[in-house]
Amino acid sequence: MPAATTAVGRRRVPRPVALVAGVAALGVGGLYVAGLLASDDDVPAGTRVRGVDIGGLSASQAQQKLERQLGQSWPEPVKVRVGDTNGIIDVRAAGFSLDGRETAARAARDGFDPLTVIGRLFSSGERDVEPVIRVDEAKTPAALDKAAKQYERTVKNGAIFFDQGKPVPVQPQTGQVLDVEAAVKALGSAVLEQKPEPVSLPVRRSEPPVDAAEVNRAMTQFATPAMSGPVTITTGGRSIEISPLTIGKHLTVKPDKSNRLTPALDGESLLKDPAVADPLAQATDKAVEAKLRLDGERVTVASDGKPGQEVTPQAIEKAVLPLLTKTGAARTAAVATQTVQPKLTRDTVGPLGIKEKMSTFTVNFEPAPYRTTNIGRAAELINGSIVLPGETWSFNRTVGERTKANGFVDGIIIQDDQFTKASGGGVSAVATTVFNALFFAGVKPLEHGAHSFYIERYPEGREATVAWGSLDLRFLNDSGNAIYIEASATDTSVTVTFLGTKKYGEVEAVKSPRTNVKEPEKRQGPAADCLPQTPLEGFDVNVDRVFRSDGKEVKRETFKTRYVPRDEVICG
Repeated sequence: MPAATTAVGRRRVPRPVALVAGVAALGVGGLYVAGLLASDDDVPAGTRVRGVDIGGLSASQAQQKLERQLGQSWPEPVKVRVGDTNGIIDVRAAGFSLDGRETAARAARDGFDPLTVIGRLFSSGERDVEPVIRVDEAKTPAALDKAAKQYERTVKNGAIFFDQGKPVPVQPQTGQVLDVEAAVKALGSAVLEQKPEPVSLPVRRSEPPVDAAEVNRAMTQFATPAMSGPVTITTGGRSIEISPLTIGKHLTVKPDKSNRLTPALDGESLLKDPAVADPLAQATDKAVEAKLRLDGERVTVASDGKPGQEVTPQAIEKAVLPLLTKTGAARTAAVATQTVQPKLTRDTVGPLGIKEKMSTFTVNFEPAPYRTTNIGRAAELINGSIVLPGETWSFNRTVGERTKANGFVDGIIIQDDQFTKASGGGVSAVATTVFNALFFAGVKPLEHGAHSFYIERYPEGREATVAWGSLDLRFLNDSGNAIYIEASATDTSVTVTFLGTKKYGEVEAVKSPRTNVKEPEKRQGPAADCLPQTPLEGFDVNVDRVFRSDGKEVKRETFKTRYVPRDEVICG
């Protein structure tokens, strides 16, 4: 039988054209001529291709018959095994097809092979010819690339992480990708062989640099001992115990340059953890910033700053990390402190350029116990903020998450265009006050967002809301001098004042008329925890911030705000 052939890199088994010499050659030659005389068709009688009889047909007729009866269904899908995964590849969809013309030509051509011709004199003349496969050189690699995605496996290093004070090993994973070029050849052979078992397609494997042995070593030598119990640090005559649960939140194990798993402790985040920060605050004295106030238009020092002692991230890392592989009493160490000078003192106020009122703004609100608590707490946390030139101030970073532990209570907020209850309700009054203070101080806002619908006590287009983890209020101090933020609140108002040096003589707000006005709808509120809403139209509004120096306009910025309608919500 002739060798199987594909249209990509076709190959054939050499056929004998001179079998013997002398008298024997004459005898064989006579048989060959006799065989040719016995078959005068293009394709010898009895020739089949995968069960399709093309004997006695011309090459073109054979091609048409093959393409009609075989080309529409062959080749069939092939079972494959890639790595340790079994699957099926639709080779027709992947660009493998019957080459009817070449298969017919081959059947006719091979009919003149001496062995074939002579053999027909001594047999029934039936013979099977393997089809020739055509491979689409553009389509097949792309199709296999796409099909291979389900078999690919990303190489993954072994690792260790910590969960609830327990070490958790992660075993490595060998990477695996299909060798597309070699897979094309393997599939071509599999199509012709039609074996019932899956054909193994070649893959390229990549071993992870951090293997299982390294994971086991790091678990035994570090991770397990690290989580075996608490460690204790001492400072200022106090002992502070740190649990495995707390340590695990700030501890990582990562490969170094030699792919050895090496522990790292995030001292900065550990110091901010309440389990450490609260007792450490009682054991050390933080630096106290000077308090400023306005005496008329003049900035004066109400109380001077004082140096303090603090534990640095580097110091707590140096103290805690070596303790994690020790046992018993050896898991205790002293942590060093260093003296920290305040940014603001009586002597630095002048050099920092804090000499006048840049802006001040007040927001009034209806009294409510939750507003008094939440607005007062936010103002307390903001008061005394110092923003050096080029620094960014963040509301969320300064005030922190609005939780009960941080001094906030449940109140009314806007969520999904509707009033609802959540911790920290009312804080948007402080955010709006800060936004207007920075607006008129002329500094650059970096992030802010208005309420979804308009609230009447705030200026249109000049108000802000905040949401922990999703929306902040931030500004860049581009004034060229330091800014001191003074914030205070009463039961019905909150005031924010920026002290520093004015960059512009005057900053003015110019509001446009309302446009794209849309009327509200009326709807029934939820069955539980319903809060009624009065209706208010939605609209667009623009506010220009106009900068002037010596009475002349220097530049202008436009703030665009879109308010959705505040639907009327009926409860009960």
